[in-house]
Amino acid sequence: MAIKSTIFKAELSVSDMDRGYYATHELTIARHPSETDERMMVRVLAFALHAEEYLEFAKGISTDHEPTIWRKDFTGAVQDWIDIGLPDEKWLRKACGRSTAVTLYTYGGSAAEMWWKANEALVARLNNLAVMNIPQEASKALAKLAERNMSFSVSIQDGAILFSGDTDMVAVELHTLKSANGRVN
Repeated sequence: MAIKSTIFKAELSVSDMDRGYYATHELTIARHPSETDERMMVRVLAFALHAEEYLEFAKGISTDHEPTIWRKDFTGAVQDWIDIGLPDEKWLRKACGRSTAVTLYTYGGSAAEMWWKANEALVARLNNLAVMNIPQEASKALAKLAERNMSFSVSIQDGAILFSGDTDMVAVELHTLKSANGRVN
């Protein structure tokens, strides 16, 4: 018998001064049995960074042909494809062909660094792909905020991200590995 996903609930209040976006989202998060608290909280962070009315979690980890998060237009075309982890370069090429914009969030310290060294040249020509790295200290600190019922406030200003829970807060400084215009940093 297969183990079922664990359901988490999160109230996410986003104040993104950089984009002028202010809203609260009620999220239902299905955590796959193989998913860690760290990965789940990186998903919540990615949602906050791209938050808008039509953004939604896809089936992600349990479905091979969907991202972690996406935004579709009214015709069903994918506008924003947001994924996390260390995917295969072929997967990223496929995602870039299916969406207007693709953002990948890597995490995991030295594993993410090794993945980037192996894939940097391969993904350089994918002009609609942005790759951001979340430092391991930040992703581990986010994991400690995970609870079955959560409430977070996320403030974003001048690229600085402050992720606050009921018991603690985490400052996250993303590292841009590749911007969406094709420039590699």
